Amino acid sequence: MADTRPARDWAMLGLVVLVGLNLRPFLAAPAPILSEIVADTGLGLGGVALLTLLPMLLMGVGAFVAPGLQVRIGTRRGLLVALAILLAGSALRLFAQTGIVLIATAALCGIGVAFIQAVFPGIIKARFPTSVPVVTGLYSAMIMAGGAFGARLMPAFVHAGYSWRAALAWLAVPVAVALAAAWRILSDVQANRPDGTLTRRLLARPRTWVLMAAFGLVNAGYSSMIAWLAPYYQAQGWTSADSSSLVAVMAACQAVAALGLPILARGNVDRRRWLWLTIAFQAIGFYGLANLPAAAPVVWAGLCGAGLGGSFALALVTALDHLPRPEQAGALAALMQGGGFLVAALGPYTVALLHDWTGGFAAGWMMHLGCVLVTALLYLRFDPRSYPQAMPSAG
Repeated sequence: MADTRPARDWAMLGLVVLVGLNLRPFLAAPAPILSEIVADTGLGLGGVALLTLLPMLLMGVGAFVAPGLQVRIGTRRGLLVALAILLAGSALRLFAQTGIVLIATAALCGIGVAFIQAVFPGIIKARFPTSVPVVTGLYSAMIMAGGAFGARLMPAFVHAGYSWRAALAWLAVPVAVALAAAWRILSDVQANRPDGTLTRRLLARPRTWVLMAAFGLVNAGYSSMIAWLAPYYQAQGWTSADSSSLVAVMAACQAVAALGLPILARGNVDRRRWLWLTIAFQAIGFYGLANLPAAAPVVWAGLCGAGLGGSFALALVTALDHLPRPEQAGALAALMQGGGFLVAALGPYTVALLHDWTGGFAAGWMMHLGCVLVTALLYLRFDPRSYPQAMPSAG
């Protein structure tokens, strides 16, 4: 009988691409067409911030719940239900007549994405144990590319005559494709489900909280960038098409770094020098956005994007490095994302508050510069020689 393993691996890689591409468009898409949404719904800065803050909060809370759901209903069934929820949230934007309804659809999408991104790193470690950095980089790159896809597509749809509601609802189509593919490709492996007490035991370890803090401080910058980068430059006279191109540049640089840096880092389990490189990119980018916005906007957006994307991918790899068993490593990565997204959700709202207090976005970008400098100190803890002590056998 012919060995079907390579075919199964290629099919799974295809699913990694399809699923990853659908995890960020719903977040990135509204920003470039925000003027149309605000004019139609009357949303203020606080309401606009909720389009990112609420799903990020739900993604954080959901990551804590996901391992337990995985125990009860299984990985395959959970992923299919989560993709169906994401599909519904995207499609229902066609009927978002008010800002409240639009925010509710964002929340629905966040619930679906929460389970998907909580369990997917563990699936990658189980299915590709010798290629974790490369496949995790591919997965992270697709997440970032999906954000670019969503941001760039919306002005094109609006200029083609679609309403902003219809433009946003079109994002349900690729989700439907991913759902169909997952139905065909995924299989459940009972032995890979985490046990019901694992989450509690991981939360008792200080390293889990350090991973959460580092992930959250960086991704707060991501959530603020997708919420406010386009409005920041539109306030300076840019068109929605031009500002969406800038968001797309940021997301494209995220995708390149998310794929490339884990590949470069794969030869040494000590990922810290690459993590610090991502910090340098972000620090320069946020400083430029705050103090020299007109000098080189593409450079600032690109540097922030490269730093954010590389840090996201390498953070997942670093979490997976801590434990050898896929179900345990996957649960740790889920918890890192859970606590991290709770922190990250505060980014857009804090920037909105600083905007109200100062009259501009520069203070918000400087806040994120401070966040990444703190993260650089946290990365000092990720010496792989400390992993056995920091994360002894989870049982």
